[in-house]
Amino acid sequence: MNRELAKKVADAVLYEGYMLYPYRPSAIKNRQRWTFGVLYPPAYGEVQRGTERAEMRSECLVTASGDARVHIQLRCLHLLARQVARAVEDRFEPVSSLVVDGQLVETWDEGVERSVEFDVALQDRLTRRFEFSFPGFSEAEELRESGGQIVGKITRTQHELHGRMTIASQRVRESVWKLLINVSNSTELPVETVDRDQALLQSLLSAHTSLTVSVGEFVSLLDPPDDLRDLVSECKNVGNFPVLVGNEGECDMMLCSPIVLYDYPQIAPESAGDFYDATEMDEMLTLRVMTLTDDEKTEMGRADAHARNLLERTEESAREQLARTHGAIRSMRPVSEKR
Repeated sequence: MNRELAKKVADAVLYEGYMLYPYRPSAIKNRQRWTFGVLYPPAYGEVQRGTERAEMRSECLVTASGDARVHIQLRCLHLLARQVARAVEDRFEPVSSLVVDGQLVETWDEGVERSVEFDVALQDRLTRRFEFSFPGFSEAEELRESGGQIVGKITRTQHELHGRMTIASQRVRESVWKLLINVSNSTELPVETVDRDQALLQSLLSAHTSLTVSVGEFVSLLDPPDDLRDLVSECKNVGNFPVLVGNEGECDMMLCSPIVLYDYPQIAPESAGDFYDATEMDEMLTLRVMTLTDDEKTEMGRADAHARNLLERTEESAREQLARTHGAIRSMRPVSEKR
């Protein structure tokens, strides 16, 4: 159960802000996505200027008296760019959308899940570095009218990504260890790349790590024991923040999230599934999806599998979703209880 709860929260972090209402590729707000946990190539101009980052740093404490081991899983989205082009004489011209036999085909960026895992034993003054990579590819598909005429093409492109993880541990007190995890994007960026959209093709999106310790416990950075507050205050986290996850009271898992969370975050039991739209309320988004026109729903359904599943789920069970989410009360106390 611990891992099931943790994965649900991690999945929500992975896809937070993936697409925004009205869930159409043509909507202006969906032209500027990937707002959380982006690790750009180090040569990207905004990284060089200090306004964006190419790495994230996590520090936390572990209490352990035996041979403790820590398992680290890095997860991110790897951008797959789908570019539509119109056939113009002897060339193809990139466009945002194209109608083929009455069907709308649109340019869109999809996120492909990637993960890599490492395992280390806690040792005093230990430092280990791991290299990892995710493959890229490119393919093109001709778009033909029913008569056979080529009217355009779709090009799907995914660039190869390279990264590095540094894991270090140090004994800071008897049975207390400080754990450092540094994740960096080491992908080389072509010199001519200055556009954010191009840099995103070689970035780790929604990057976060999940930590699991055996024969030990993580220390809450939000509510540490009094005797460890001074050590917790020295932990430096950049681009993410570690919180305890799983069943409340358990301390064997942490999520280093680019979105600031509290210890033991949970997905609301009333929620029917992901809505992706930057922590907006499920009830409001359900109502919003129901108000979309048929043309808007058609465009939404053609964006990608995530948008299509959201649309189908809402249309099939909108009334049930609204009944669950409207007026839900998370907790109650006796009326005589005073705060």
